[in-house]
Amino acid sequence: MEIVTYPNKILKQISKPVERFDNELHKLLDDMYQIMVNNQGVGLAAIQVAVPLRAVIIDIGNEEGEQGEKTKLEIINPEFLEWNGSQKDTEGCLSVPDYFDDVERYANVKVKFYDRFGNEHIKDADGLLSVAFQHETDHLDGHLFVEKLDYIKRKKFEKEWKKKLKQKR
Repeated sequence: MEIVTYPNKILKQISKPVERFDNELHKLLDDMYQIMVNNQGVGLAAIQVAVPLRAVIIDIGNEEGEQGEKTKLEIINPEFLEWNGSQKDTEGCLSVPDYFDDVERYANVKVKFYDRFGNEHIKDADGLLSVAFQHETDHLDGHLFVEKLDYIKRKKFEKEWKKKLKQKR
């Protein structure tokens, strides 16, 4: 499994709801978590590893920034129940490596989701966790954070990204 990077069209796909909470899903979640941690991420959507399912891993870590079983969230079929406020933070994305920019998001969200066993959870999130929920759910809907940039920043990003891709060839 590898992380799909922009501008791969897979990232534009809308992910399908998870219907089976089985060993195949568990393996996917375990593999996604390992990939996310190995790449120093705090979130990863299944579509980012070319699996179009509404499954997300988020681990913003504890106060010391340490990630692990106690801080890991496995989020299946997320649905926003409430959102309010506004915050602007610098975001990056494992599918848009080495690019960071400021994005405006809701400050607080309430999300309903399921865990790997199909148990329902409702979570209130603010700060970085709120950003992570919104960022990763955008992936499930076929969107990247760079789409939230204003016109001038977006054009500048596109120009720099094309130049970067040419240099890699």
